[in-house]
Amino acid sequence: MADAAAAYETLIIRKDGPVDWVTMNRPEALNSLNPTLIAELQDYFGRLYTDQSVRIVVLKGAGRAFCAGLDLKASSISRSDAGGNSSGGVVAGLKGQRAISEIVIRMRRCPQAIISLVHGPACGGGFAFALASDIRIAGTSARMNAAFIRIGLSACDIGVSYFLPRLVGVSVASELMMTGRFIDAGRAERVGLVSEVVPDDRLEEAAQPYIYEMLTTSPIGLRLTKECLNMSVDAGSLEAAIAMEDRNQILCAQTNDMREGIAAFLQKRAPVFTNS
Repeated sequence: MADAAAAYETLIIRKDGPVDWVTMNRPEALNSLNPTLIAELQDYFGRLYTDQSVRIVVLKGAGRAFCAGLDLKASSISRSDAGGNSSGGVVAGLKGQRAISEIVIRMRRCPQAIISLVHGPACGGGFAFALASDIRIAGTSARMNAAFIRIGLSACDIGVSYFLPRLVGVSVASELMMTGRFIDAGRAERVGLVSEVVPDDRLEEAAQPYIYEMLTTSPIGLRLTKECLNMSVDAGSLEAAIAMEDRNQILCAQTNDMREGIAAFLQKRAPVFTNS
């Protein structure tokens, strides 16, 4: 992972123990998605699936934006190779579309908790990346929208139609997706889209309590919590959700970390988890 991260052109990976600080680094283009950034995001999140050294990912954007969506000005991108159906035809269009949508699939599949620090524009694909994260913290400048519908496409793209109604309800999701209008940080907090709003220059500071509290949980407990939450959102019944919960608890109960957690609680001290 370290060697791959060093080779990235549009991502900056700063490792802080078990936390990866991931910065989309195309500030001159508001971190919009060109082929290189798309490929590197897909590669990074794909590698996380079997990397137990990383427990938390903090995703953010360099400069004035989180991510302004697809780079429509990039000379190497046309709608045919980035999700459309123009000159490249359906096959080329679907290949490009899947390259982007695969990023959010890998974000949800990886067992690490993902915190997005959203400031400035988070549009289209950038909006999708924020929605696919586990926790969102917004800077006061944050403005998010399903931009796809403003350029002649459907607003149902890159998982937005899946994530947004589950986060804010169908009515607000319908409003945002059918109009393409922006939702600012204040309203995003009111409707539960983000956990809190802070000044832009305090976003990294605001993430620290979440990071600290998650790092005081057992590694397997945190991983299985994300997995079970994913399953429970779409569970067909209460019984299906409880079956997953029961399985998780029995797995965790067999670990040394479970025994350490109980001992630390009884002794009124911080636990020392070993992921074993």
